[in-house]
Amino acid sequence: MSLSTTAKEVVKLSALRAVLDACPGLPLSVIWTDGEPIEAHFHVTEVGRVQRDFVDCGGRLRRNVCCMLQTWVGDDTDHRITSGKLLKALDFAASVLGDDDLPVELEYEACNVVQVVLSSVEPTADALLLRVSSKHTDCLAKDVCLPAPSASGSGCKTGQGCC
Repeated sequence: MSLSTTAKEVVKLSALRAVLDACPGLPLSVIWTDGEPIEAHFHVTEVGRVQRDFVDCGGRLRRNVCCMLQTWVGDDTDHRITSGKLLKALDFAASVLGDDDLPVELEYEACNVVQVVLSSVEPTADALLLRVSSKHTDCLAKDVCLPAPSASGSGCKTGQGCC
């Protein structure tokens, strides 16, 4: 069983659980957007439900909720996390994660702490590949903040509610 999503989609928790359960002995390999893996001896140090409530630049209330897997690379280079170990960690975190089928994201420290989305899960003969995609910022209120250009060619004018 493998799972893949489109660039704007994220693997959901239920789908990740199903793939982990189908191949519990496979070690995990997180694959960056450039195709390179993070260090094989990474740990998943936290499994959490992250909720962000905010107001967008157009004044609308919004909420984003995800399952965040925090990863960390320690000095124990013999460490390997398997699909079964991650599934067990997800089971431990069930009371925190709740019943929602959350999108899955990963947090990793590479000079700075970065957050990426889990975009596909693919079992191979040697490992379960967790491919990640970059997160991007966006204007969520383009209808308010990016009005159509006027006849003069300029978009925003003072007092129009633009960001």
